[in-house]
Amino acid sequence: MSQGILLERDERELSVRERFSRTEWYAIHTRSHHEKVVDEFLRRKNIETFLPLRKIRRRWSDRFKEIQEPLFKGYLFVHTPLTKRLDILQTKGVVRFIGFGGLPTAVPEKELLTIKRFIEEDIEIDPFPYLKEGERVVVKSGRFRGTEGFLVFKKNKYRLVISLDLINQSASIEIDSASVDPFR
Repeated sequence: MSQGILLERDERELSVRERFSRTEWYAIHTRSHHEKVVDEFLRRKNIETFLPLRKIRRRWSDRFKEIQEPLFKGYLFVHTPLTKRLDILQTKGVVRFIGFGGLPTAVPEKELLTIKRFIEEDIEIDPFPYLKEGERVVVKSGRFRGTEGFLVFKKNKYRLVISLDLINQSASIEIDSASVDPFR
């Protein structure tokens, strides 16, 4: 083999090794109704997780109760290098990593930071049907200035929809339509 071919192969292997050792956010699919349990198990293993929860009111036979349920049912996010993939997959309740071509695909951190901001602001956040079509907008004023998403009209109100392409899930918040501009 020539020196050039060996160097090229070594560079490819290095980039794969670097990719597997780089800490990024990944989406994992969990068993139905196991998101909170998996989150706890992974935290005990010192793996950073993000489980977006939303507050909802449920009616019991004798009262109303406010509970927290996962925003994206069946999904949880982990911030980890892929070298810990096997440890995560062996966690009770974990089904698989979300990705393409048999490899986990990193979730853009910008998308997760937007969802985190919505939750931290303690505003009403709802799951929303995943959208591919619609007008993409950017918020031009207010506390979510710079946030990108889709503007939709639902129940006589405008909503800003944030879509996580990797897991085909979306979330929405109510927004004043005058506070957004078309995305360019």
